[in-house]
Parts: sequence; C-alpha cells; structure tokens
Amino acid sequence: MKRAVTAALASLFLFGCAGHKKEVLEARLRYSYIPNDAYAVVADIRAKPGMEDELRRATLPLVAKVRSERNNRIYFLHEARKAPGHFVFYEIFASQADFEAHNQTAHVQAWFGQLSTLADGDVSVVHLRILGNE
Repeated sequence: MKRAVTAALASLFLFGCAGHKKEVLEARLRYSYIPNDAYAVVADIRAKPGMEDELRRATLPLVAKVRSERNNRIYFLHEARKAPGHFVFYEIFASQADFEAHNQTAHVQAWFGQLSTLADGDVSVVHLRILGNE
C-alpha cells in the first residue's frame, strides 16, 4: 500500500513538472518574437468629466488600426475598472523610430485632434526598455 501511494505521488509530481515545463516553453515561444531592443511605452489619458463614453468611442478604433501597423508588436488598450474614462495603453514597437512614425499616422493624428474636447490634459507617456526577455 505504501509503495502504491508513493508511486502515485511520484507520478503526480512528475506529470505536474512536465506540464509546468511545457507551459514555460510555450511562454518563451510567445514572447520570443519580441526582441530585447524593441521599444515599449505605457501611455495614459483621462476623460473630462462626462466625456468618458465619447473618449472610449474615439479610442477603441485605434486598437485594430495600430495592430495593423507593420512594426507594431503589441498594442493593448485598458480602462481602469474603478475609474471609468481613465485609459492606459501598453505598446511595443520594433524601434523608437517605429513608435515615432506611429504617432504621425493619420489615425493617431486624428485621435490627438479630438483630445482637447474629450480629455482632461495631455497623454502621459513613459518610454520603457524591455528587460528579461532573453
């Protein structure tokens, strides 16, 4: 009986480890297409009081458009759960030049043009270097 329990526990442990190892390998593959020298930013903007829905409607179409840009690697738009109208972008581009070109596209310039009416202040941007993605 003791051997059977030990064997069952050993099998469970080994299967669990193999499953974890597979997950780790899959995660590495998912992130491997993003080079260490890619250019990342986090940006955020807040809607003027009463303009939350309008800013959301103006901002949502950017997701598909930016994701179709040739050198965009990742583009996520988030909205704060406890602060509707506070939007946070997480973006990765192949290079800083690609990020700057992105900001000059017609769709981003059109969005910037709406911000004086919809947003409470300017877009705040933090420029990031990717670490630990070897």
